[in-house]
Amino acid sequence: MAKQAGAFLTIGELSDDIGVAQHILRYWETRFRQLQPLKRAGNRRYYRPDDVALIKNIHRLLNEDGYTIKGVQRLLAGKSATPLEPVPPAAVPDETPISPAILDELKSLRAKLTAALAD
Repeated sequence: MAKQAGAFLTIGELSDDIGVAQHILRYWETRFRQLQPLKRAGNRRYYRPDDVALIKNIHRLLNEDGYTIKGVQRLLAGKSATPLEPVPPAAVPDETPISPAILDELKSLRAKLTAALAD
């Protein structure tokens, strides 16, 4: 049975949801002071929707946008010109068609690269 939107997630549920190991999530808590999940008996972590959004932003910045830990820390502290983007509910691949002229240029470049590598 799936949880309702807005329900708190355990570290295991969040780990499975975003594909990041639990020890990485715990490490991020030590590096990003903004990330403070609720801790209950036995130090069990419960992530609120805001925590989940922050973790998804951190994950995107580190693993997709190529930021370092220090770079993400600067972004979160507001010391960077690059604003944080809200995380979309589900990433939809860009289905914009490529124009024939661009496609021809790309094919030409591929042929040149293939020829250069063959030499």
